[in-house]
Amino acid sequence: MTDNGQQGGGAILATLALAMFLSLLPMPTLLQDFRPPWVALVLIYWCLALPLRVGVGWAWLVGLLLDVLSGTVLGQHALAFSVMAFAVVQLHQRIRIFPLVQQAFSVLVVLLVERLLSLWVMGAIGQPAPRLGYWAPAVVGAILWPWVYIVLRDVRRRFQVA
Repeated sequence: MTDNGQQGGGAILATLALAMFLSLLPMPTLLQDFRPPWVALVLIYWCLALPLRVGVGWAWLVGLLLDVLSGTVLGQHALAFSVMAFAVVQLHQRIRIFPLVQQAFSVLVVLLVERLLSLWVMGAIGQPAPRLGYWAPAVVGAILWPWVYIVLRDVRRRFQVA
């Protein structure tokens, strides 16, 4: 007898690894401010789809790994992703019933909170205040949300992630 309740962990890890890869790819300087928050979007999806499997612990570990890979202050992404995941897990039943456009608005709010927490950490360590373009990834992420949701939903169905 197999336990179908815990299958598909490899698909979750693969999507998070791909998101980290996309987050670290070099971009032209002009487009750097508009880099989508791939890791945050993928974490939001998995927290919505599987709140009992992917939650604050996963977000903290993924954030810590992203801090190490990107060279930011250790714990900056971990803190922001943990708070983000907590909010999404707590509200997952409400957000999931929304149409994709309304979900995108909810994702925008969550991504703005994530950016605000990162800004707080940067201010706490004495970094100068970023330009207005600092907030652009949240807007880009909200615009991309319907497509990210559809692609990850198809991955979840194809690999029977439960």
